[in-house]
Amino acid sequence: MSQPAIFVYMLQRMSEDKIDAPENEFNFLDPISPFEIGFDIDGVVADTMKAFIRIAQEEFGINYISKEQITSYWIEECLPIPLDIIKTIINRLLADPFGIELEPLPGAGEILTRLAAQGRLTFVTARPVKEPIEAWLVSLLSEVPHEDIRVIATGHHSAKAEVLEELKLKYFVDDHLETCQDLHKRGIRTIVFDQPWNRGHTPFLRIRTWKDLSGIIKMPS
Repeated sequence: MSQPAIFVYMLQRMSEDKIDAPENEFNFLDPISPFEIGFDIDGVVADTMKAFIRIAQEEFGINYISKEQITSYWIEECLPIPLDIIKTIINRLLADPFGIELEPLPGAGEILTRLAAQGRLTFVTARPVKEPIEAWLVSLLSEVPHEDIRVIATGHHSAKAEVLEELKLKYFVDDHLETCQDLHKRGIRTIVFDQPWNRGHTPFLRIRTWKDLSGIIKMPS
């Protein structure tokens, strides 16, 4: 993928979002069926920003940043890092999750493995290509048959809603507030996975850990 294409994706992924969404809270609901829910990957399953910071430290000597400082999707607006370095690191994150030793968020692998016992897992990502991150997921979920791990790369956040509608999924977990707003408008229940870049009040159900998520999904006994 060309550098301009990488940069466009980075801007899509890191864009700062101002939400003015209708009320979408659901505090009292029956447990969600695993067949009804889909998952974003970066910031939900994969601790992508932790990897970003580690690469910045180890390869560029930038040791003055932390994940809590990433308060906006526009990384260059909240972190004092040259734009060319940001682009280089984003390229690595997209192309080589094994090489950059991408880690899962705590509990993600265990809970997704348990859910897979009831059927296929669906991941919808705004990444431009699915193969690198799909291979990473297959490795993370080593006990899950490959055919039960469905990964769809849309190339853009705005394309997720149509994909989820086609798949007839009723719920989606994402860390990107603009995506949550778009999905809500299409009648898809959105769940925000809490991260420093999506803090503040939102009208969407917010979870902070995979343990929280397991509490609202119908888990296998």
